[in-house]
Amino acid sequence: MYVSIFLPWLLTIPFLVHSSPDQQPKGLLINCGSDVKQTVKETGLTYIPDDGFTFSGNKTSLDAKNLLPILSTLRYFPDKVARKYCYTFQAIKGLKYLVRTIYYYGGFDGGKEPPVFDQIIILVAHIKTLSVCIARNNQTVSSPFISAIEVISLDDSMYNSTDLGAYALVTVARSSFGNEDTISFPEDPYYRLWQPFKDDSTDVVSSQSSITTSEFWNKPPAEAFVTAITMSTTKKLDVQWPPGLLPSTRYHVSLYFRDDRNSKTNTWRVFSILVNGKTFYSNLNVTTDGVTVYAPNWPLSGKTLISLIPDTKSSIAPLINAGEIYQLMPLGGRTLPQDGTVFSDH
Repeated sequence: MYVSIFLPWLLTIPFLVHSSPDQQPKGLLINCGSDVKQTVKETGLTYIPDDGFTFSGNKTSLDAKNLLPILSTLRYFPDKVARKYCYTFQAIKGLKYLVRTIYYYGGFDGGKEPPVFDQIIILVAHIKTLSVCIARNNQTVSSPFISAIEVISLDDSMYNSTDLGAYALVTVARSSFGNEDTISFPEDPYYRLWQPFKDDSTDVVSSQSSITTSEFWNKPPAEAFVTAITMSTTKKLDVQWPPGLLPSTRYHVSLYFRDDRNSKTNTWRVFSILVNGKTFYSNLNVTTDGVTVYAPNWPLSGKTLISLIPDTKSSIAPLINAGEIYQLMPLGGRTLPQDGTVFSDH
């Protein structure tokens, strides 16, 4: 059972999170090509060498200044006979995992340098091992390589509206609207990266009151509900998000909302949600407790326009705090258009 990833999420890796030395996400953080355990100063997170997880490929280090430890080494696979090159990890059968693979070319073989990027997938382990494989195809010029792998276990309730026996979720976008910084570990114990998103045509509002998010299915961090984008007047709020064009296929979409006002207010914040002109949810009443609206299998293609339309009786403008979009990738998936990563549970 294989899932092929072809949609890079990040063009640059944000290492803006900070944790204390004794804090680590629940899972494995692996520095590919390294010989020693290393702590990333910028995050406080410790990565271990990849020895024992793979038995192929060669290690190398990059001769560049000011590189983060997990970008300064890599493992590459020059053997052109093999179809793929795999890492294998122990897993708990039936448990959900977030797997992030990170790549920084750095011209290790004398070629030109493409940008650093990562790829992120959520899937269920169907047996007691989980494999991450680097695949080669006809477009390959450089040897396939990998800089780091992160395998984080997720709570059972997370993303359970999607049939993860039939699909994996490939991260397209995960954003905190109106925020200035990336939210991640330890605020998000699952080491998801919530990137800041702003729209020049909107206003940013903030909430100072606390919120409990442990009962939300996808367990978003409380920090994702601190800021939101809205309009200065009671009119429709249109947001093109994510900013890029999407392949025509099916997606898991989760949107997060919370009223930023005092909970004792006697006016209602009610609006309907449209995605590309189609009703996503009608007459949503947003309170200070927060709410998630999601679709586990929603068609998207090209630009994505989210429209929040206030109820005719509402005197308060709509707002949105955060959102996640994942591409549904059928297990047994598709061929990569370039060097790619294959995830397997047997």
